Amino acid sequence: MEQINRISIKHWAIDDRPREKLLHKGKDALSDAELIAVLLGSGTTTQSAVDISKTILSHVNNDINELAAMGVKDLTKFSGIGEARAISIISALELGRRRKTNGANTRPTVRSSQDVHTILKEHMMDLGHEEFWILLLNRRNGVIKKTMISSGGVAGTVVDPRIILKGAIEELASGLVLAHNHPSGSVEPSEKDLKLTKNIAKACEYLDIKLLDHVIFAQENYFSFANAGLL
Repeated sequence: MEQINRISIKHWAIDDRPREKLLHKGKDALSDAELIAVLLGSGTTTQSAVDISKTILSHVNNDINELAAMGVKDLTKFSGIGEARAISIISALELGRRRKTNGANTRPTVRSSQDVHTILKEHMMDLGHEEFWILLLNRRNGVIKKTMISSGGVAGTVVDPRIILKGAIEELASGLVLAHNHPSGSVEPSEKDLKLTKNIAKACEYLDIKLLDHVIFAQENYFSFANAGLL
């Protein structure tokens, strides 16, 4: 029988090796088989990782969705695929599925005080005590994170500006929105609210963080510092 001499991937031209190709040309330059080969890491004595990947893809008509439906037992039927490699393939495809699912829930963006109200009203409605929240934003005003800073009584809650700014710095936020509720039902800002907002706005300037708004919630009504020209 004629012996077939296969060239190991390590002897291929650098740009033809999946890992090196990704490093030099980017992930978009890799075929589906090459991406799977990266997951496999290596081939067998008779097949390269790319050859194994092509065999698997051929079995599912090159349909990644069909491949994603396969289990560990299905994948281990292929030569060169053990349990560990099967798990690697399944895990990578599951991450892709989750990314696609999460992509449907696009990151909320703050373009106005109404957006702030929409994003935080579920946290602020019907509270019998005062809470203080912040929205941390990226350069496009997309919400990176929403966080409750403090929770207090009916008359107010203690807010430490250092905690607010610390959170913004840790998340590398470019923008910041302040929000709290008034259980009394009044949306008018107190002297304390005005002073706190002024102090935080001043600190944000030094940190190159834009304070977009401070919104006070009172059931369905709200007050926006930005809309009132107080920022």
